[in-house]
Amino acid sequence: MAFMRSQEGTQAKRRATLLALLLVCWLALIVGRLVQLQVFRHDYYRGESDRQTSGLIEIRAPRGGIFDRAGRTLALSLPVESVVVNPMRAPEPAVTAGILAPVLGLNQRQLEDKLAAAARQHRGFLWVKRRVSFAESQRLRGLRLAWIELRPESQRAYPKGTLAAHILGSVDFEEHGNGGVEQSLEADLGGRVGAARVIRDVIRRGVDSRTDVPAVLGKNLTLTIDERIQHVAERELAKAVVESRSQTGSVVAMDPKTGDILALASYPSYDPNLPVRTNEDREKRANHAVSVPFEPGSVFKVVTVAAAMEATSLTPESVIACGGGRINLFGRVINDHDPYGALSVSEVLAKSSNIGAIQIALAVGERNMLNYVRRFGFGRSTGVPLPGESAGKVRDLEDWGRTSIGSVAMGHEISTTTVQLAQAIAAIANGGMLIKPRLVLSEQRPGGKVEPAPLEPPRSIIRPETAITMRRMMEGVVLHGTGRSARLEGYTAGGKTGSAQIFDPVCRCYT
Repeated sequence: MAFMRSQEGTQAKRRATLLALLLVCWLALIVGRLVQLQVFRHDYYRGESDRQTSGLIEIRAPRGGIFDRAGRTLALSLPVESVVVNPMRAPEPAVTAGILAPVLGLNQRQLEDKLAAAARQHRGFLWVKRRVSFAESQRLRGLRLAWIELRPESQRAYPKGTLAAHILGSVDFEEHGNGGVEQSLEADLGGRVGAARVIRDVIRRGVDSRTDVPAVLGKNLTLTIDERIQHVAERELAKAVVESRSQTGSVVAMDPKTGDILALASYPSYDPNLPVRTNEDREKRANHAVSVPFEPGSVFKVVTVAAAMEATSLTPESVIACGGGRINLFGRVINDHDPYGALSVSEVLAKSSNIGAIQIALAVGERNMLNYVRRFGFGRSTGVPLPGESAGKVRDLEDWGRTSIGSVAMGHEISTTTVQLAQAIAAIANGGMLIKPRLVLSEQRPGGKVEPAPLEPPRSIIRPETAITMRRMMEGVVLHGTGRSARLEGYTAGGKTGSAQIFDPVCRCYT
């Protein structure tokens, strides 16, 4: 009997020990799981909690201003306000729409539907109207309704209207750059985007919002252009286009020593204050100074003569046989605009003789000619910070035909842009240095110091004495050549006139 009681006691102890071990294991598992959740996977579940109970809304920073070289304002962002409501805290959609629609000039039925849809989705944030007028914001404040929020935003304005439109560009509704420096320098002007966090309750209703990451203001940019020179350039360009019964035109004025673009005009133009319309004439927004290449025609004879001054023994006084205004170039007959017999190199440039230019190019040779065309920057982008810059077209020597040397000498079989031509002529004006066109003079963070834009080192493309010789010959064009109408009393001026026939792809000929 005693033996049986002893066995039963032993079994009871074993069962108690086993139960205790199970409890210990169970507690160890719970503690281990808690450690895993609270320590090792804390960041994950914290992130999941934030994701389920909050959401981020982007806050755009006010854009930096744009100024001319004298500090005159060309573009700025004005402070405005936008109307926001929390559909979960606002009254019934019909009531809310009935209050807001008359004040904001909105369709009441459409606003009601918008509010109802947001409430069904448990959204805690809804834009009602962006960039309201001052009068509208004041009327809303007068209502003193806690569920109406006025959020600060900005609106881009161009106080000079169409002035420098192709340089500045414009912005879309979200104030992203659309053309001009507004697009190409978006990273500088746009600043850094901030974020507002919307807090939701357990059934995902929006209950509150707060600014989580403040927006950083964009940089102010000072451009190299001079508003006064820009105004004159645009005025005279429009006048010239109309008088010549043309459709488009462009002008670039550049400081040859620094590469600073003082004016860049393109016709036709547009008002960047007005939004882009679907039926708008795209020609108005095309920047003909940088994006639309063309055959330069006789203006290019400057490069032909400069190549001769560098690569041959010709001098400005050397006599060129012009064949009575006619030449047979490998079976292709080319005529001059006048039946010149013999002209000096200076006269070839002043009178813009086609035959004279061809004879000079033949003396230079194809390889040398192509070398100097590329030295002057043709066939590659200038790097001016404007979107859509064209590199133009310069064909490799193996793609030239037998008569291409004659065509290139006259500015045909090659395409360029106005800004490329300005860069090339600036190299003659500054002593033979090819300098990169510059459009940004300096930049500045609001409240920060002004940081001047760096000047890239120029590259020598012709000898200084060649540049001096070319300047004198170009003065002759204005004094007694085809550019006499450009003479200014009291000023020394040089230039080169030019007109190019247009290649017709239908007849595959120039017209």
